[in-house]
Amino acid sequence: MSDDISLAQSPRFLTESAERLAAQRLSEPDDAAEWRLWEIYFGVAFVAVAGFVLGVDQQEPVAERIAVTGLLIGMAAWYWGFGRRIIRRGDSDWRNYAFQAGLLALYLPAVAMVDSTSFVLFALCPMAYMSMPLIPASVVVVVASLALPAAHLAQTGDVQQTVTGPLPISVIIIASSSIIAVTIVRTERRSAERAALIEELASTRAEVARLSWEAGIAEERQRLAGEIHDTVAQGLSSVVMLVQAADAALTTDPEAARGHLTLAARTARENLDEARALVGALTPASLADASLVDALRRLTDRFSTDAGIQAVCTVEGEVRALPTSVEVVLLRVAQEALTNVRKHSGAREVSLRLVFTAGTAVLDVRDDGCGFDVAALPTGYGLDAMRNRVEQVGGRLTVHSAPRTGTTLRTEIDA
Repeated sequence: MSDDISLAQSPRFLTESAERLAAQRLSEPDDAAEWRLWEIYFGVAFVAVAGFVLGVDQQEPVAERIAVTGLLIGMAAWYWGFGRRIIRRGDSDWRNYAFQAGLLALYLPAVAMVDSTSFVLFALCPMAYMSMPLIPASVVVVVASLALPAAHLAQTGDVQQTVTGPLPISVIIIASSSIIAVTIVRTERRSAERAALIEELASTRAEVARLSWEAGIAEERQRLAGEIHDTVAQGLSSVVMLVQAADAALTTDPEAARGHLTLAARTARENLDEARALVGALTPASLADASLVDALRRLTDRFSTDAGIQAVCTVEGEVRALPTSVEVVLLRVAQEALTNVRKHSGAREVSLRLVFTAGTAVLDVRDDGCGFDVAALPTGYGLDAMRNRVEQVGGRLTVHSAPRTGTTLRTEIDA
């Protein structure tokens, strides 16, 4: 089945599949070896009955025994030339019924002439169930089995002898054949249902794998988008601002313009390193060869130089190494928070405070800017990205602010 099959597929699929598989003929050969065994069995049965009729059963006239032998040969030829292909094909159409009708047409006169011909039922009953569905095959078996007592009754007219003689044998043949056939059909139906369930399970697992793969791709794209936003986009924004400042000061203060261009070049190089790290290992370049504390201090120093806003970084508690994923999140939150301070707050000072406690790392970014109403918290991409990042590592991000009182961004992560 296609890997794109719907998980909401109707349960009727299982029933229909089981019915289609159960409709296959009983004992349909699965391989050449098994089929050869069946053909050997059929051949032995026909030869044995023909030999019994000719050599052992001496009660009937020779002419009738020869005629019956001819009918047995006709049945064998009818099977070999016509029925064999039908049984191996496994489908059910008018040819299956024609095959069984031909066998009955040859068998009924044979058993009417020589009673011992009924032994050929050991071959005819399996053929019926192998070439037809259960109910039609059972009808054929009943007709063929009752032919012997019917012929005996027609020849002798003795009801009592028929009831006590051939009729019980026919009933035993019918009962045993039916029980065996029903048992095999039920077994095959259970096997077909299990096969359908296995097929459905394989399809469902493939669908789950596909959906998980797509969800992983979507999550990875979201994460990469956040990485690019926090690194390349912010770096380019800084470069643009520095170039604009340099352009504005180019004619009036060449030294200041040169300083802005120097900072722009340095920022561009640092973001190039970030981009390379993102492509290579998706780990911030600032954390590749330094601790989180060193990375935050370098970040605040560069921010002070680039933005002209006084920034300090303080560390409290016993410094320890955190999982890489946690350090990346804390660094990205600090980068985004400082970007928002520069763009929106109008602050003169900003502080980063990293606190290590037992099992927790807390990062506070506080500025003395204009602040805003937390109830009307902006839903810009930066805040959403920070919150998503923090929640991915099991942390919490809160914003405390009010108009004209500054803003504090707190990140708490259990680590």
